[in-house]
Amino acid sequence: MTIYSISVITSSGYPYYNKDIRDLPEGIKLYQRFFDFTEIENTPYNPNGAVFELNAGLVSALFGFAKNLNKEIRTLEFKSVKRENDKENLEEKNKYKGNVLITAQTETYLLHKSVRAKIDLIYNSIISHKIPLQSAEIINENEEKKIIDILTDASARNRVNNHKKDIQNLSKKFLTETGKYGLFNIIITSFDLSPIAVFGEKYTFKEIEIILRNMGDIPNIRPMEWEHRQSFYKDNQLWVYLINSAIGVTVDGLFEPYFYLLFTDFESYLGEFPAKLTNSFNYILG
Repeated sequence: MTIYSISVITSSGYPYYNKDIRDLPEGIKLYQRFFDFTEIENTPYNPNGAVFELNAGLVSALFGFAKNLNKEIRTLEFKSVKRENDKENLEEKNKYKGNVLITAQTETYLLHKSVRAKIDLIYNSIISHKIPLQSAEIINENEEKKIIDILTDASARNRVNNHKKDIQNLSKKFLTETGKYGLFNIIITSFDLSPIAVFGEKYTFKEIEIILRNMGDIPNIRPMEWEHRQSFYKDNQLWVYLINSAIGVTVDGLFEPYFYLLFTDFESYLGEFPAKLTNSFNYILG
């Protein structure tokens, strides 16, 4: 589980809901991801306005809050917002009624598009029906369970657990055959790259999380294709192969494909092994 918490607030700061999913690890970089479900406001836009003063106030407030929370901010990432005369942006924003903001603390290596899909599902199935939040009933037990199940990939984990013996036996066979060519570990992840199952003895689950944090940017990977990225653990470099399996689970209409990850020696050569593993795993999990 690599989404550590979720918060639902209003754009005016009303704290509606917060849930800690997992204890925060110490001493690592995390992302605070923001998801905007607010209506469009006709706020005048002045590119030559008091930008410096606004930035100064924002930065000062964020650093003050971070210190009070015993956290350190090192990087803030902004994305330019399209203006109101952009028809596509208007159509997208007009889907939302209310002033809901959802934030989540997550690992840095998670695929943002997939995290966004999880948050969209939570918003559409639970939060949107409670607007306005200031007068809404609290999240009930069943709703909270659904939120946690979505964020922790419960359906995807259950399917892997139901076939764990077959997957373990197949992974052991692959590691024995291909280990001499530099294969260290085989990992099954959810569609946002949260690790679900780890096979192989070279790296532990915690070490695998460190290796994933040390990867660079991950490109979009089309179904039944793979990419590889360089990473490292301590002083050892290695390759991480990322395979989009094209099979997975569907949760309330959201398709969530598994990813298969291969950790290999930096000088390894796998040839067509990723395709062989994908077809074999898909036969079991499909």
